[in-house]
Amino acid sequence: MRAGRRWSTVALACSALVLSGCTSAGLGDADPGADDAEPWPDRPVVDLRFEVAPDLATVAGREVVEFTPDLDTCELVFRSWPNKPATSRAGSSLTVSDVRVDGRDADFLVIAAGAPEGAPAGTLVEVPLADCVSAGQTVTAELTFDLVLGEEVNERVGTSSDAEVAWFATAFPLLAWERGRGWERGPAVPVIGETAVSEDFLLDSMEVVAPSGYEVLGTGAADGAEDQQDGTTVHRFTAPAVRDVAVAVGELDVAERTIDGVRVRVGLDQRVGEADTEAWLDQVEESNGELVDLLGPFPYDDLWVVVLSAQTSGIEFPGAIQFGDVDPDDRRGLVTHELAHMWFYGLVGNDQGEHPWLDESFATFAQTVADGDEQPFAHLAAEDSPPVGGSMAYWAAEFRRPNSAYYDTVYTLGGAALVEARQQVGEEAFDAALADYVAVNAHSIATPDDVREAFADLPEVLEVLREVGALS
Repeated sequence: MRAGRRWSTVALACSALVLSGCTSAGLGDADPGADDAEPWPDRPVVDLRFEVAPDLATVAGREVVEFTPDLDTCELVFRSWPNKPATSRAGSSLTVSDVRVDGRDADFLVIAAGAPEGAPAGTLVEVPLADCVSAGQTVTAELTFDLVLGEEVNERVGTSSDAEVAWFATAFPLLAWERGRGWERGPAVPVIGETAVSEDFLLDSMEVVAPSGYEVLGTGAADGAEDQQDGTTVHRFTAPAVRDVAVAVGELDVAERTIDGVRVRVGLDQRVGEADTEAWLDQVEESNGELVDLLGPFPYDDLWVVVLSAQTSGIEFPGAIQFGDVDPDDRRGLVTHELAHMWFYGLVGNDQGEHPWLDESFATFAQTVADGDEQPFAHLAAEDSPPVGGSMAYWAAEFRRPNSAYYDTVYTLGGAALVEARQQVGEEAFDAALADYVAVNAHSIATPDDVREAFADLPEVLEVLREVGALS
């Protein structure tokens, strides 16, 4: 570590871009060649059904997943992320009531794994298999579960009686498999941030059954809606490769626009007052255009955006975003940041519990460069700062106020380091290496070793990342 190195470089780098009139070559102009990754051919095939109660307070769910592991296994492991501390303490929960494997009833074990004391269920569901499964052998699991949506939750799972809207994301038993590694069982922690890890899966069908007359925003392509005699409507969605799903149901003001070939739907609940749908679509279009110039084509054919009066910030999911009631023009950085996650965690995945910097630092980097942010951004001394590469468990264990330490380090310092590294080696060289990283690791779960490999010919980049503790 070089003595005296201080990280106040993001503002300088961005100012240079703006004042010089320079533009990045961008990943979209690069030629990744034959290394372009494709979705895992044997990725899980998932069918979901969510039946939303008339009062929008609970959801009855069913999941069928066809899973073909690439390693031998004698069990299945799912994560129930609504039971993590932030959502559970706000009144939300996910409870698995029944599991069947290959058509037969199966025993299962629910483990707290970080769920707070007194929570109705744990975050980890383990299903021992009657017969072990060899690599390449398909097993089919069916899980029945129930969701409780907490009132006015400033998180990814909740409901608002006043706004007449419900929202739920990462709200089903999420298969916790990592190719080449096996099951991920890391505990949930009391830090605001994502801790999930998931391979891409084929969303063969997602059915959302909701009271007729309500708008429904989902994930992937809308595949039609059918009214039922009981006063409900079945809304169907499909997606070729996603890691997660998000849904919003309720009295929403919805507008649609095609942006750079992507179908974008924005829905605002009836208590949202900072901006209308057109203002949101305008900012999404502006931010996305800058990101596409930097990172290449948007990874999904559809983007669903819901703006919720109960929320204050933004939470990303593959092809979907939840925003709080903010002015998108004033909070342009927030919009750009969450859109950047479509590439970093959506397209290029990572273990968000073990290596959160791989999506948050890269998303902050992309946000900063795309927005040409000239404001002072990072004034942290690397030698006095915690390591950017710390896990979520590290932030929870080491700090009395883990949320601020996590944000200042992983977002701010990590993003600043990447901008500094780009400035040191030049935009063209950095962006070409970044293009290689994205192309090679698309549709997979990246690790710090993949960053080392992508930037191996640019030792200055790796040195900067080592200085801030990203590559420890």
